Amino acid sequence: MLVPLMNTPRDYAWGSTTLIAELEGRTPTGAPEAEVWFGDHPGHPARVPDGRTLGEWLASGDAPEGTPERLPYLLKILAAGSPLSIQAHPSKAQAEEGFAREEAAGTPRDAATRTYRDANHKPEIIVALSDRFLALAGLRELAATRRLLDAVGEATAPLRAVLDSHPDDADALAAALIWILSPAAGAQVSEIIAAATDAASDEFRDELELVRHLQSHYPGDPGIVVAMLLNLVILRRGQGVFVPAGVLHAYIEGLGVEIMAASDNVLRGGLTPKHIDVAELTAILDPRPGPAPVLDPAAGTARTFTGGVPDFVLTQVTADPSAAVEVRMNGIAIAVATSGEVEITGADTQDRLTLRPGSAALITPNEGSVSISGTGEVFIAEPGQ
Repeated sequence: MLVPLMNTPRDYAWGSTTLIAELEGRTPTGAPEAEVWFGDHPGHPARVPDGRTLGEWLASGDAPEGTPERLPYLLKILAAGSPLSIQAHPSKAQAEEGFAREEAAGTPRDAATRTYRDANHKPEIIVALSDRFLALAGLRELAATRRLLDAVGEATAPLRAVLDSHPDDADALAAALIWILSPAAGAQVSEIIAAATDAASDEFRDELELVRHLQSHYPGDPGIVVAMLLNLVILRRGQGVFVPAGVLHAYIEGLGVEIMAASDNVLRGGLTPKHIDVAELTAILDPRPGPAPVLDPAAGTARTFTGGVPDFVLTQVTADPSAAVEVRMNGIAIAVATSGEVEITGADTQDRLTLRPGSAALITPNEGSVSISGTGEVFIAEPGQ
């Protein structure tokens, strides 16, 4: 069964005023349009043609036998016009423990100081639809960070002292994060930001340009210095990045398809006016440095993006006008078109939908497989294996 899905963009302040409208081929409204959600998450569920939310439809008994009442993932179109907050997400065990703790303490789930709004983890993948998508993902190798700090100059001496006081790189980076976000370091952090804003370096040209960009959006925010510890990732269209539990990350600008486990658990680490719980952030943090977890599957009509988690896998399908592409399903799926015009045909060849950029459909598990034809591109989200 193929079920059309509809939703409206979320108007978060960081959203682009043009990218989603351009994707959908309509005139921009002039307001920020940050995300379009295709899923049953109660925060902003998609709707089926009769007006019910997808969650209501799944729970109603109208779906074919074998269709689950909840989706394990949330699929989005994300359009960043300005930087999102630096953040990390807990593991499943950390989320369960933290949620139970805050429930027992009686902290309202919508409280500004609430950290765990559910008991689930939130690994995620984003795949660039823009020709250039900027992100921060994971802590950079410490040797390279030391070179960046050297290029910024003497103002970074207090931060370098924190890093040098720990022989283990992961311990050093965790301590540096705590120091940067501590109120006591405020004046020294401001001096680092000022020096980095004026600094120049051939090796770190993009990173220092990012510092200036972040300073223009979040003047004096300590997250700017946190960003200096992270890998800057410049994705080309069709490349992705996987963010597992505990990995600091932020999306800076661009349009992408994002898939994540269905959760609202976010621990922030800067570039935000919202609550930052430094102790809890460092408790769930994976401080090990390393390269950014970039995903770039081999070219083909079907390219699979996976983080090896059971919640989701994302497949990019390029329709071939000369022959249909057969895609086998692994449970309940959602397809969203991102270019051209794509026709999805179910096992019953009378069951078919045409999708244009920004439109989506639920594919119930009884289909088993679908046929993709036309001249465009579609991303299909389904449970992981």
